[in-house]
Amino acid sequence: MPYLFVLIWSTGFVVAKFGLPYAPPLTFLLLRFISVLVVLLPIVLLMRAPWPVGRMRHIAVAGILVQAGYLAGVWCAIKLGMPAGLSALIVGLQPVLTAFAAPLVGETVRGRQWVGLLFGLCGVALVVANKISLIGLSSQSILLCVMALLSITVGTLYQKRYCASFDLRTGTVIQFAASIAVILPFAVALEGFGPALDTVQWTPSFIGALLWSVLALSIGAIFLLFALIRKSAATKVTSLLYLTPPTTAVMAWMMFGEAFSIIGMAGMVLAVIGVALVVKK
Repeated sequence: MPYLFVLIWSTGFVVAKFGLPYAPPLTFLLLRFISVLVVLLPIVLLMRAPWPVGRMRHIAVAGILVQAGYLAGVWCAIKLGMPAGLSALIVGLQPVLTAFAAPLVGETVRGRQWVGLLFGLCGVALVVANKISLIGLSSQSILLCVMALLSITVGTLYQKRYCASFDLRTGTVIQFAASIAVILPFAVALEGFGPALDTVQWTPSFIGALLWSVLALSIGAIFLLFALIRKSAATKVTSLLYLTPPTTAVMAWMMFGEAFSIIGMAGMVLAVIGVALVVKK
């Protein structure tokens, strides 16, 4: 399950490469979140899945942080010119921040795990080193990426502490509905979002990116993430994100012919070693 999660989660930047040229970032995310509800809500109603009475507020808050805050921050930063490699490196700080905050959810981080976290961070830095460019970089894009980092870190810890266990079907519906409520006003004000969807170009690339982001990323990967949070320590779960940039780099090399250097390969090995040190029992 952890490796399947990493494989699917790593396609996020690939989806952005296919989808962002044809729609503003918040508009794309709104269509993605609404489509998730269209798919999941009938399933929830037909299967009579139990609703988490008494925990809906906590689940909604965690969803806003993990979905709306994280995705909106990263996608808007990339749209404003933030290189994907640099955004991956900034977001790659999440496992370290989670480790520092682990005592807040009753977890401890051993010395070996700290070494693994540092190895993983260095590995990510090596993988994205040749993709980092400061051309066109703005303070707004940096702030958005940092917001995304803080949002997913706090959201993961919040969910682990207050609502680690809930029915994934109804819980996911609650989280995406809450995320829509947060993002919609910004999409209307900043991107002119409306029923006509005038800002969207319905190309095959855009439709494919939207379908994959709904079925694979927003449903498949998120279900796996929530299951991992339920079963494992937050530090162990977030350390898996160190494997995302190396995996994405391989995908970009295979699909777009992007350069994948010897240094990048060394970084991948270092990241894998780091994750192994963190999750080893």
